[in-house]
Amino acid sequence: MEMIIIGGSAGSFDCILSILKGLDKRLQIPIVIVLHRLKNASSMLEKHLQLHTHYTVKEAEDKEFIKNAYIYTAPTDYHLLLEENLSFSLDNSEKVNYSRPSIDVTFESFSYVLKEYCCGILLSGSNKDGAKGLKQIAENGGLTIVQDYNEAEFDVMPQSAISLYNNHNVLTVNNIIKKLNLNVE
Repeated sequence: MEMIIIGGSAGSFDCILSILKGLDKRLQIPIVIVLHRLKNASSMLEKHLQLHTHYTVKEAEDKEFIKNAYIYTAPTDYHLLLEENLSFSLDNSEKVNYSRPSIDVTFESFSYVLKEYCCGILLSGSNKDGAKGLKQIAENGGLTIVQDYNEAEFDVMPQSAISLYNNHNVLTVNNIIKKLNLNVE
């Protein structure tokens, strides 16, 4: 695992904060967060996330190279892709699953480049975005984690991922943190 990509929608924000707070400080790999949010809304997302992590948090920029110990957020109204040279690419093509950024698009793009070095985590949400992309990560040898739908505030997103591919790691947020921290032991 060399990069973590977290996707979520309704009900996922508090889960993301819990994960960030629980990560071992020795874990220094890049983390990318794709959240569904309104395109015209002013957001304090990065500032709020920064309060809960030892990583540097910033919104991903087009052609920016990825650095360790950074958390990147997907900008509103763009799909976030990964180039072969490990730089970001922003795309404003059609919405996927009614979403831009789409979790599926990001998961698939990162999986294509990173293969087994990609870890995808899909959290609470009320649509099916992310299910296909997470399956793609698994098929390319990456680590896939789905939030336990019994714990999720909105279970459609986790249930969709499990329905499409039933070999994901299905974990509570506390166990997601433990699984990620195993990489520094």
